[in-house]
Amino acid sequence: MKVAYLKRIFLPGIILQSVLIGGGYATGREIVEYGAKFGASGWICGLAIFAGFSFMAILSMEASRQWQVFDYKSLLKKMIGPGWIAYEIVYLLLAILIIAVMASAAGEILNNTLGFPRWVGIVVIIVLVGFLNYKGDDVIAKLETIGTVALFGAYLLFAVIVFSEKGSRIVSVFQSWDTRFLPTPPSMGTLLWTGLLYVGYNLAVYPAAFFTYRGLESRRESIWAGMIAGMLMTIPWFITYFAIMGYYPDAAILSSTVPWLEILKSFHPVLIVIFGVVVGWTLVETATGMIHAFISRIEAELEIRNRQPMKKMTRALISSAALIASLLLAQVGIIDLVAKGYEAMAYAMILVFAFPILFYARGLLFSRPARQARQQ
Repeated sequence: MKVAYLKRIFLPGIILQSVLIGGGYATGREIVEYGAKFGASGWICGLAIFAGFSFMAILSMEASRQWQVFDYKSLLKKMIGPGWIAYEIVYLLLAILIIAVMASAAGEILNNTLGFPRWVGIVVIIVLVGFLNYKGDDVIAKLETIGTVALFGAYLLFAVIVFSEKGSRIVSVFQSWDTRFLPTPPSMGTLLWTGLLYVGYNLAVYPAAFFTYRGLESRRESIWAGMIAGMLMTIPWFITYFAIMGYYPDAAILSSTVPWLEILKSFHPVLIVIFGVVVGWTLVETATGMIHAFISRIEAELEIRNRQPMKKMTRALISSAALIASLLLAQVGIIDLVAKGYEAMAYAMILVFAFPILFYARGLLFSRPARQARQQ
């Protein structure tokens, strides 16, 4: 295969995974809520997540390719007209929620590793996020690259260690079809819908990869790229899920605010330090990226309207307002934020992004091409 072809079909998935991994997988709490709490049957949630991530990626890629729009705003205007502003509102609310979860996680990590009060971790991440948004694009770009590579490497290290120690326990959970953490076994409908809700709140990551869709030259390439993206986005979910199954149905793990931290306590203390540094870095990266993306979209809109560029102080004020809201929300606690807040945002994202693009799915996937694909 040509290198250019491989780049076209792999790059979107790499970008999507890099954006998703920090906010979606860092603590392990999300995997408990959206799969691991169901025990041996939780893998069905994982399959629904893979299918959902892949299908949404295929549709967004093919819509961008056919309509020749490569930014989220143009795509949403094409689908829902003036309703595109609803996406902005939902995105900002979701950003505030995710930062609150990240801040709560930072508080837990510093409390468990260094004994600091929880509020210290929360304040530290809030201050760092505000400072980095003040510093601007170059610093943030470096953070995203380093943080993503470090976290994925740490995940693989943690997984190998847990699997080598708890491999027989993981097998036992599936052999006995253990689902006893919850009072009643989950139905197939519950498992599938739980997975789709997880996809729903993570729909906010798709706009980050729109710029990579320019290279796609055919519907076939969109389908392949979408499937690869779904696979890359779901692999970290399954790594964490199987690791947690090594301790199922231990309430100390499944009820923990940061399950990965609880798992690593039984291993060498160095792993706790690695986890604290890598995940803390990634939490800052994710929270910074969410605020920065929102500010960038405001600046793009100002440019379109021929307005004056946003001043640094204005950027700082917007960041501060979002961060203060997150600081207040963080007091709710990470478990309730993930269980209730993410579910509410999932429904909102499904309404403003998934439903509109699903409306066009038949035409995007089965209609005769309106134009010939660009030649290589």
